Amino acid sequence: MKLTLFAAAALALCQAHAAEPASAASLDANLAASVATSGDLPSVIITGSMPLPTIEQPRAALAAPVQTASAQQIARSGALDLSAFLRRNLGSVVVNEVQNNPFQPDVSYRGYTASPLLGTPQGLSVYLDGMRLNQPFGDVVSWDLIPRMAIDSLTLMPGSNPLFGLNTLGGALAIQTKDGRSSPGTAIEARLGSDKRRAVEVEHGGSNAQGWHWYVTGNRFKEAGWRDDSPSDVRQLFGKLGWSDARTDIAATVAHADNALTGNGLQEQRMLARDYRSVYTKPDLTQNRSTLLNLTGKHRASEALLLSGNVYYRKIDTHTFNGDLNDESLDQSVYQPGAAERAALAAAGYTGFPASGANASNTPFPKWRCIGNVLLGDEPAEKCNGMINRSHTQQENYGFSGQLTLLADMAGARHAVTAGAAMDSSHATFRQTSQFGYLNPDRGITPVDFFAAGTQIDDDGPPVDNRVDLHGRMRTWSVYASDSMAFNQDLTLTVSGRYNRSTVRNRDAITPGGGSGSLDGDHRFSRFNPAIGLAYAPAAGIGAYVGYNEGSRTPTAIELGCADPENPCRLPNAMAGDPPLKQVVTKTWEAGLRGKVASVASWSAGVFRAENHDDILFVADNQAGFGYFKNFGKTRHQGVELALDGKAGALDFGVNYTWLQATYQSRETVNGSANSSSDADAPGLEGNIPITPGKRIPLTPSHILKAHVEVQGGRDWTVGLAMTAVSSSYARGNENNRHQAGGPAYLGAGKSGGYAVFELNGTYQLTRQLGVFAQVNNLFDRKYATAAQLGATGFNANGNFAARPLPAVGGEYPMVNATFYAAGAPRSVNAGLRYVFN
Repeated sequence: MKLTLFAAAALALCQAHAAEPASAASLDANLAASVATSGDLPSVIITGSMPLPTIEQPRAALAAPVQTASAQQIARSGALDLSAFLRRNLGSVVVNEVQNNPFQPDVSYRGYTASPLLGTPQGLSVYLDGMRLNQPFGDVVSWDLIPRMAIDSLTLMPGSNPLFGLNTLGGALAIQTKDGRSSPGTAIEARLGSDKRRAVEVEHGGSNAQGWHWYVTGNRFKEAGWRDDSPSDVRQLFGKLGWSDARTDIAATVAHADNALTGNGLQEQRMLARDYRSVYTKPDLTQNRSTLLNLTGKHRASEALLLSGNVYYRKIDTHTFNGDLNDESLDQSVYQPGAAERAALAAAGYTGFPASGANASNTPFPKWRCIGNVLLGDEPAEKCNGMINRSHTQQENYGFSGQLTLLADMAGARHAVTAGAAMDSSHATFRQTSQFGYLNPDRGITPVDFFAAGTQIDDDGPPVDNRVDLHGRMRTWSVYASDSMAFNQDLTLTVSGRYNRSTVRNRDAITPGGGSGSLDGDHRFSRFNPAIGLAYAPAAGIGAYVGYNEGSRTPTAIELGCADPENPCRLPNAMAGDPPLKQVVTKTWEAGLRGKVASVASWSAGVFRAENHDDILFVADNQAGFGYFKNFGKTRHQGVELALDGKAGALDFGVNYTWLQATYQSRETVNGSANSSSDADAPGLEGNIPITPGKRIPLTPSHILKAHVEVQGGRDWTVGLAMTAVSSSYARGNENNRHQAGGPAYLGAGKSGGYAVFELNGTYQLTRQLGVFAQVNNLFDRKYATAAQLGATGFNANGNFAARPLPAVGGEYPMVNATFYAAGAPRSVNAGLRYVFN
């Protein structure tokens, strides 16, 4: 899938304004994805810019808050990767460190998220050189597969513009990579930092008189991680070979990544207070291996006609290995093995197990009942307090697209017409197994020789089987068109639309044939999404815009396989047969003003309202990941965005402020067992909570403030200071916003507090070829959290495992529920050097 007219026009206009002062996240006078375009014939494929001879640009090209950044701005920021740059520099962007790994962030824009985690509602589309990066299985985005040094520019476009295809509910991020013409020469960059961080990056680019151009870069990154037992190893390669002449530009891109990332997730509040670097359970390992090929081309058939297209192929292989607490054991007697269990242990050669008297006070980490029940084939699902969850996801997707862009003067207006079609097809296989085990004092899990399968008998219910073997095929055909009409210098009108038809075919290799418990299903979705926008510029340096657009996304294979509240899934560990889900439709209104203050600064002020219909939400049962997907009537994201960016002499500055109100607009009842306001019969027992219109959606702060200042000392040095301030947000599990800490059953406030984090960075050019750089993250070593989740905890205040922590009520044992936090990284220092060869 390639980006269409508006994305390319935005980039073309970015280049047209390159001579203007720009900060790292300047709100340029670019074309809005939902509003007007200039009279220029845009280079539609985002692999480069080859505009035809320009037509005088109307003042009405001033548009919505498209945010852009260049390779130089990314490098000067000192950001480790793309998500770190987005967090620091782009307005309305918040990064939730749910996995606590720098390459596995949840990137949120206006409350819409692009995340690598299955189960996170996805609402942003991401493109690399026009190729869609949202993966077929879950629409997730693996940020670790995007090499930072290969990025030439990026553009963040707001709204649910249909021309960017499916999953563009809140916005689209378009990344353009370097080539040998824009980035000639050879350079090597090395860095060292806190937590045993070390990295080496190299790049080389060039071109010749025959029209050939080439670029290649590689990155090797390793670190121990700031949390216990959280290492990462990142290996990325990227290459591009192209040829161009006066009318034609062809480029082939190949990229490969082979990464091992450990992100040990949320930690319970009391454990964080004891040791900020501690983990709840371990390990949580993700191994990603990806290869992509992308061939793009564009040809200027005439002075007014541009033809373009692309063909791509991508393969992603992902393994996960997670050590988790088994929540089913928390209300069980797990300490003293019975007579039959002791006999089985003795027969198997075990010694040292207690004959009597084992309890929570003298057995902080029990294991004997787990081993005994495995030997007997009895109740390991209840008596084992640990689980090893393994998954293997294989994805292949390919596609092609083609379009034409035509300039014409008709009916007193200058038209830029684009029409095209695209096809995206994919195949995904997801396999999962679970193995019971027991928890150790170091929070690791020792597995026992039993994989959860249909042979395991649970006295309280049917056989336990957490295996999944799902095969899914997804295909989408699309046609689209747009027409931007510049009536004069003052007024531009844009109308556009896209029709998508998608099919999802799921086949269950364990329970085939449909029916109860089977994942088999054939699903079809289709929709036409329109957009219209108007831009008005009464005078040079000031403009106004208003636009309306609609976007949609279809349920993914994993959502369709986990939508039954009677069979909640442990994502990504298990799925069950489901009721059908509807596709999500987002309708967005946007309006605003933009202008300049002399030649010193630019400003913008805008408002937006986006309403999701049939939103797909993951309703969490507990912090370990159990839950299910369901359609939720309506949600709303609305807000105000203000920005000021400028440059005065050696001083570069900018400030962005966002007021965001993301709320539920329908009534619903969801599981709320960890919520103090649930309808449980007694505190700590299972219960539900009602959601009413106006309640804030978890993990969406109301206020986001970013500011940065950079001083440039000639060509030799720069020093920059940046601040990111984010207000509090509710925890997942607190969808009704009513949870309160109180009593032994409910710990924590059910929200993450507001925070402000500062970053200091600088560069110094020692010679023409050699430069050094340094960065201090979290300058004042602030302890804070970027996200939170309510859930039952398996530990007491001393950090020991605790089953049946509270007295029984009516034969049921209440849980101790706590707030789990995604702790922000403490202060870290990184420094390095860059050498450019002659």
